[in-house]
Order: sequence, then C-alpha cells, then structure tokens
Amino acid sequence: MKIIVTGSVGNVSQPLTRELVKRGHTVTVISSRPEKQKDIEVLGASAAIGSLEDVDFLVSVFTGADALFAMVPPNFAEADQAAYYRRIGGHYVQAIQQSGIKRVVHLSSYGAHLDKGTGFIRGSYFVEGMLNALPDVAVTHLRAGYFYYNLYNFMDMIKELGFIGSNYGGHDKLLLVAPADIAAAAAEELSAPAAGQRLRYVVSDEHTASEVAHVLGAAIGKPDLQWKIFTDEQLKNSMEQRGVPAHIIANVVELGASLHSGRLYELHEPIAMGKVKLEDFAKEFAAAFKKGD
Repeated sequence: MKIIVTGSVGNVSQPLTRELVKRGHTVTVISSRPEKQKDIEVLGASAAIGSLEDVDFLVSVFTGADALFAMVPPNFAEADQAAYYRRIGGHYVQAIQQSGIKRVVHLSSYGAHLDKGTGFIRGSYFVEGMLNALPDVAVTHLRAGYFYYNLYNFMDMIKELGFIGSNYGGHDKLLLVAPADIAAAAAEELSAPAAGQRLRYVVSDEHTASEVAHVLGAAIGKPDLQWKIFTDEQLKNSMEQRGVPAHIIANVVELGASLHSGRLYELHEPIAMGKVKLEDFAKEFAAAFKKGD
C-alpha cells in the first residue's frame, strides 16, 4: 500500500513510519521543515516538504495514495485552538475529497466526544465530525490517552517545590499512553482492510495521579513524592506569574478541570492496554531528571 503519514518525524509519526516500512508499505512523510528530509529518508520513506495550510500541496501528495495518517500538529501560538483545528481539519477534508483517498486513520484524543469544556482537546471533537462527514471514506479515530511525556512538564516543579501540582491530581484517574503504542495501533489500522467509521481507544496504562507520583518518585529517589491539587484560580495565578500567554492558561485550566471532574472519560473502556507501562516510562523520566541536575 501507498500510505501518507503526517507529523514529520515526531513522537508518533517516526515509529509509525518505521513500522509501516517494515511491513512493506510505500510511505511518504509530510514535513514543513526541509532539514527533516534526511531523517525521513533514513527511515526508508520519501519526504514531501510543504505545509498543511496548503491544500494544493496536500492534494498533490495525497493523489494516488491508498491511506492517510492524519494528525493536527500542536501549535500553541494559535490563540483560538478550536479554530486552528477546524482550519487544518478543513484542509484535510478538501484534499481527501479531491485526491480520492478512501482510508484515513486520524489521531484524536480521549475526551473528543465532548464539544466544550476540554481545552486543547476540543479541537479533536470538531475534526472527528468533519472527517465523519466524508462520503465513502473509511475513517478510524484513534482516541489516545494522556501522553506520558506530558509528565516532563512537572520536572522543574519537583526540583523546585518537591511535589507535583495541578488542578487535577490525587485520586483522579489518568489513562496514560506512550507514542510507541499509538504508532503500533495506527500501523495495525492502516494495514487492515477498511471498514466504515470506528473509534479505537489507545491507552498504555491506568493509574491515579497519586500512584503516578509514587512510581515517578521511587524512580528519582523521592519515594514520598505527592501530587497535590490546586484550585483553578491557584493554577491560573501561578501560570500568570510565570508569564504564560492567556490563551494557553485558559486551555490548560479547562483541560485540567475536566480531568478532575471526570467529564473527560466516557463509559467506553479501552479494549486492550498497550505494552509501555508507567514503570517503563519512569526509567526514562528518571534519566532525564538526573541529567538535568
């Protein structure tokens, strides 16, 4: 099969490209950065250098392909995140229609069933709906959980304050996921026969925030590490003092509040957990934590 992968050589797209090439597929990777061409070619794929904002470019790359892995790259500079997701989603829709691609695997997020109150995740709700409206296109939405690497954001807090803190924590449930497990799921979906529209939840492990703190703490030599819960206002004030842009603060606070309230979770449970467990990630976290000292 000829498969198009978006996301350049990022955390998900790089292992996905490697796996697809290993399975014998012909892979083209889209990147906006010319300097990434060599990295893409090392993986055994072809590079298409251009922008997701350029529909004509997307049509030219998509034409003749059998399947597409579509993701919306993070762009925190965009003040209106929902509008940004809608814009990129619209470009995908136009290019899919004009090129005739019939199979799409979309990297979405848990919580994408909600149309408001989820911060950055809200954009995935809109993109799912736009792709579902495509006629005669088989679409799978990979609703991925809480990325392990988001935990790196707490590293400085641990070093400076001795604890993890946000407007969620304690006994709040975290459905954790590793990019490698997302890539494995995407490769399976792209290689399988197309069949209508479906959702697939991708989760590697499940723990409360307090359990996450305990595992990370043990790995870095701080067995009593705690995950404290701030109020929304406390988190907002803390981020303002650090000079974080207002639109990012609003999204972070809203997303954390939805985690804390439990609104983010559907009744649907993941069918199967991935291979990368919290203890595996904790080793990487500890190495990075110690390297930064």
